[in-house]
Formats: sequence, C-alpha cells, structure tokens
Amino acid sequence: MGGAGASVGCSDSPFGFDTPAFLQFGSTDKPLAPFSAPDHSEICAVSHCLNRLTFGAVPGDYDRVSALHADKDQAADAFIKQQLDPESIDDTLAERATQRFEYLQHTPGDLYNFTIDGLLDEMLSFTVIRATKSKRQLQEVMVHFWTDHFNIDSSKGDCRWLTAAHDRDVIRRHAMGSFPELLKATAKSPAMLWYLDGRVNTKTKNDDKPNENYARELLELHTLGVNGGYTQTDVMEAARALTGWGVKDGLFGRGEPEFQKKHHDHGEKKILGHTIPAGAGHDDMDRLLDIVSLHPSTANYIATKLCARFIDDAPPTAAVTAVSKEFLASGGDIRKTLLALFQTNAFREQRGNKFKRPFHYIVSALRTTGGTTDSKEPLLKFLHRMGHAPFHYPTPDGYPEEATPWLSTIPWRWNFAIRYARNELKGTQCDSKALERLASVGGIEKAGLMPWLLGRLATADELEAWHACPDGDRLALLLGSPAFQLF
Repeated sequence: MGGAGASVGCSDSPFGFDTPAFLQFGSTDKPLAPFSAPDHSEICAVSHCLNRLTFGAVPGDYDRVSALHADKDQAADAFIKQQLDPESIDDTLAERATQRFEYLQHTPGDLYNFTIDGLLDEMLSFTVIRATKSKRQLQEVMVHFWTDHFNIDSSKGDCRWLTAAHDRDVIRRHAMGSFPELLKATAKSPAMLWYLDGRVNTKTKNDDKPNENYARELLELHTLGVNGGYTQTDVMEAARALTGWGVKDGLFGRGEPEFQKKHHDHGEKKILGHTIPAGAGHDDMDRLLDIVSLHPSTANYIATKLCARFIDDAPPTAAVTAVSKEFLASGGDIRKTLLALFQTNAFREQRGNKFKRPFHYIVSALRTTGGTTDSKEPLLKFLHRMGHAPFHYPTPDGYPEEATPWLSTIPWRWNFAIRYARNELKGTQCDSKALERLASVGGIEKAGLMPWLLGRLATADELEAWHACPDGDRLALLLGSPAFQLF
C-alpha cells in the first residue's frame, strides 16, 4: 500500500520511511484476559445491544456491560446511555492506534500534496482501525451511517484529495450532533461541492439555468426522500438558492469553500411553500437548508433509514413514527433521536435478524477474536473484493443497508474466515487457541468459544458441527457460520 506524498520516495509510510514499531496498530493492544460469554439459549439484552450499537463485542465486553446492573435489560440501558455520550468514554487506545495517520489532519490544501492512491488507501486503513479499536462504538457506527447517507465517490475530480477532510471535518465532527448542522456542513463541504457539481452551479447571465444535480440529491437522498412531496419546481428553485458556491483553487486557501456573489441568483425563490426573499445572497443556502432539514418528510425519511440500520431492513411503522416524532421534537438532535429508537419495542424485540455488511463482518471478526492488524493490502483487498470499501461507492445513494445485495459475498466471507483463522493474512493475526482457552464458559460441552462468537448458547446442530470440525478450523467454522453473519 503506497501512502507516499508527492515529494517523497516510495515507502509504506506517507513520509518516505517505514512506520516505527511503536506506531504499529497491534502494539497498542493489551493481552487477552479470561472473559465470560453469554449463557442464555436466546440472545439476551446485553448481547443484543453489543451487537447493534457496535461493530462487534471485544473479549470482556459482555462482562463489563453485564456488571452495570444485575438485570440484563437495565445493564443494556446503561450501556446505551454510555454510548450516547461518547465524549465521556476514554478512547486513548484508538487514538494511539491511529497516530501514524497524523498527516490526515492536514488542511484541505495540504492534502493535495499527497499521491491519490496512497491517500485513499491510508484513509481506508484509518477507517478500519478506528472501527476496530474505538471504544466509542456507536459513534463509529453513526460515522458509517452518515457516510453512506451523504455518500461521496472519492474517484471524482478533486474528491480524491478532499474526501479526507470531508470525513474528518464534516461526518466525524457531526455524527452524533445535530442533523441540521450536519446537513449544512455537507452542503458547504468542498468534497460535496465537487462531487455533486455545486461548484459549477452559477448564474452570470439572465438566461443561465442552474445546475440541478446537488439540489435534486439534497431533496431526494439527503432530506425529504424520493416520495417526500417535492416537485420539479422545488428542485429548480432550490438549485437557484444554491448558486454561487464553489471551491477555492488559488495559492491561498486551496480546497476551501467560497461564495461568489457575482455567480449567485439574487431573485426571490419559492420552495415547498416557503418564500426566500430576494437579496439574501449567501444566506439563501442556509434558509433553504432550514426549510428542508426539519421538514416532516425529512423526519420520516431519516427515521426510516435509522430504523432499517438498527431494527430491521423493513422496519415497523410504529417504530418509524416514534423516531420521526422525536427527530422533529428535538430539532434534529441525533442522540435524542437514537435514544427514542433504542426505547422502541421493535428495537428490543427484534434480535439477530440483521445481516452484516462486509465491512461490519470483517471488523466484527477482528474485534470478537481479539485480533490485531496493520490494516494493509492483504486485509483491505477483501473489502474491495466484496464491494464494500468505504469512500468507493460510485453513486450518491451510498452502500445499501438491506441484506439482499450482500448475499453474494458469502463465499468471500468463508475465504476470509479460513485465511484469518489460519493466520494466513500478512499483517493480521489472531490466537484462536488462547481465545478458546480464556473463554471462561469452556465447561459447556467444551465449546466455550461458541457462545462468545454466537452471542448465545450453541444449538445441538451447531455443537455437532463444532465437534466434527478439526481443531485447527473451528474458529473459521464459527466465523463463517450463519449465526455470526447476523447481528
């Protein structure tokens, strides 16, 4: 994987030299200690919340969350409360694990100094490591949710450099904050202005027609939804309100957003029954976004997508209604909206019915087995082969959430499970023997690892398959099992 800047030689480092050992990902890990696994035949509330709010529990998580309260349901509620307050969670381990990506903190202008392939590869590596090591797991899950919702194809134009700043300054900064503020940040993001052609949406002459690309996706994909009640006239009026925004391309401030008054349509606009008066200038954008960010159709659309992620691919109407109501009542507060979702009966009752997408699957395999990785090409190629490498989706709708498009990846998952369990992926390792030894419920039919990876006690058929499998391939069997594919 080449991460070299434009002015340095080839190396595994963007700075032209090998990454020091103390910055390698695995060096920050603590040795595995004895841990407990679920001892229920069905998925309990603790296991359910660990499944849904994270990319997979790490050894010791079940003990830690269960210790929050004697009652499993209340322990799960306490865990939800913790995850909804990510700033209170010490994330030193993840910060140390990602120190070698310090250059991703550069200004948008400085990011242009790096080679394209190296920068995108390093972004993907960073994303895998954050998802794997962060204790602020719900925040990481929401980063991926919003990345898909406001998808940007990193291969288009200057998005090849600007996506790194978009991920850092827009998605990660606002993932657990306010939807209206997140929407405004995405609208003014240089990467979005490039991807959906906002930078070329100008009016300099009376007969100029605005570029409708971003305006259409704003209404169809980012806010109201395709059935949200807007018209073609609304799209055209929204496009007029968005004229004049571009991306600096000079010696100073390259890659920063800018508004050019001379390229803006200063006339009156009428959108969704609201009037934006003439002469508002660059405030036209904010007034437009205020109209659509808290529109009832937006609330329903966002609630439906959130419920699809956390409850079911086809979420029940009652849950969507409850979440939509809180979205509007809270002014688009993402944490309050999520709390309303987690309090629905549907969230609490529908367990183990969601199919992991490939990124989720690979990260959960690393997390649940206590594995280590340098997150380089041998691991990343599986994300590419399964079609789920972040920042690489070509259309504005983002990677699909529902299971059907991902079922064809099952053979590649089996391939990954076998190679990972056998430690055949250079730079990525796990100790299956130690993992099995430290699972403190090993007295259950000598298969203590099974309840840990399955989130419940194994069935008779699963135990039979376990005992029939050679010792060296038992971990691969579990990682490739139907139950581990679900969460």
